[in-house]
Amino acid sequence: MDIEELYSCTEAEFSDLARLMGQLSESIVLRREALERMLSDSDSHLYVMREGGHIVASASLCIFHQPFQTDGNVESVVVSSACRGRGLGRELVEHIIAEAKRIGVDQLHLTSSPSRVAANALYQSLGFARKDTNCYIMSFS
Repeated sequence: MDIEELYSCTEAEFSDLARLMGQLSESIVLRREALERMLSDSDSHLYVMREGGHIVASASLCIFHQPFQTDGNVESVVVSSACRGRGLGRELVEHIIAEAKRIGVDQLHLTSSPSRVAANALYQSLGFARKDTNCYIMSFS
C-alpha cells in the first residue's frame, strides 16, 4: 500500500479522516477549517494510506523551529480497526522518520496514551525512547 501526502481534501476524504480520528479518540471531532489550515501549512504534513479507494490510515508530521534546532512532532497516528495488525502503522511511522530526516529535523517527538499498548510497543521498537517529563496542556476552546 502506498503512502501519499494530502495537500487538499475532498468531502469523501474528509469523511474517511473523520471516521479514523474517531477511532483514535472519541473526543476528537475533525474540523474542516483546522484540516484546511494544516494542509496549507508547509511545516505540516498529513500522510495517508488507502485501500479500496478509502483512507484507512493516517499520521502527521508537524515541524517546529527553535533558536537552537528544528524539531518535529509525530501526531495522530491511526490505522482503521479493520486494517490493524498488518504493519500499516509501522510503515507510516517509518515513512515519517525518513521524511523528518530528509527535511533536516534534529529531534522527533511523539506522545501516546499509555492505554495504547500496541502503539507504544511499536514506537519503542522503532527507536523512540521514553522521556521522563511532565506534559502540560492549556486549552483555548
